[in-house]
Amino acid sequence: MSTETKAIIKVGISDAKVARAPYILKTTGLGSCVGIVIYNPFSNVAGMAHIMLSESKMAKKNDFNPMKYADTAIDYLFRTLVEEGMNKHGMKAIIVGGAQMFRFKTSSDLMRIGPRNTEAVKLEMKKRGVPVIAEETGGSNGRTIEFNIESYELTVKTVNAGEKVLK
Repeated sequence: MSTETKAIIKVGISDAKVARAPYILKTTGLGSCVGIVIYNPFSNVAGMAHIMLSESKMAKKNDFNPMKYADTAIDYLFRTLVEEGMNKHGMKAIIVGGAQMFRFKTSSDLMRIGPRNTEAVKLEMKKRGVPVIAEETGGSNGRTIEFNIESYELTVKTVNAGEKVLK
């Protein structure tokens, strides 16, 4: 079945979804945000999150969206995948994004949104013992990703830099 004929499940900004083969999970607009895919090659289920910020402690209480933050979005994906029958011990992750989209004259850590998001995602995966087996992070270009749950291939389309497949 070609990519064109498979149903695509879109993952929005500050969103997370879990799906089974033969679906493709897709998110667009990864600039400083980080897209993460968690899967187990012995399963036919995967999850994707489009993470906007590093820590939920930054949240305003009146509009809290747990899918917006690395710690809470990854917690949701992890719990949901286990509930769907995925074995924790075979989980793998791929991360994409974390670009530094704007140049600032300050060296303030607050302006390093992309790198901080990438670091936070890696820390959350390390806490859970899930290896990040591939990544396409940093730079200054936006990206779109599509994860094929049947082939476990992640296609990365980078603005002004073409397309590549991570596995």
